[in-house]
Amino acid sequence: MAKISTKEIIDSIKEMTILEVKELVDAMKEEFGVDPSAVAVAAPVAGAEANEGPSTVNVVLASAGANKIAVIKLVREVTGLGLKEAKDIADNGGNIKENVSTDEANELKAKFEEAGATIELK
Repeated sequence: MAKISTKEIIDSIKEMTILEVKELVDAMKEEFGVDPSAVAVAAPVAGAEANEGPSTVNVVLASAGANKIAVIKLVREVTGLGLKEAKDIADNGGNIKENVSTDEANELKAKFEEAGATIELK
């Protein structure tokens, strides 16, 4: 017997009436002893629990600290900004990068804190 692909199954279900889909669900319950509607509801909930917290954040410089020159160099390296723009961020604070993954944001935070800056992830 040839294996049926998921796409073929979905396409077949799309052509069914509501009554036929209910009969299919009942047959699956009887055959496998599992309620497919319960599995379909539980799967997204489990995925939602894994994604607690934001998936992207903004890296914001709160304070450059005592070693401002190192922070300016790091701002230039990370953002590609010119010297004046990087110095303005180091002097006044502000967004360094926006909408970055939390992993990348934590790496940037570690780099800046090593240089003596205070970083906030928003």
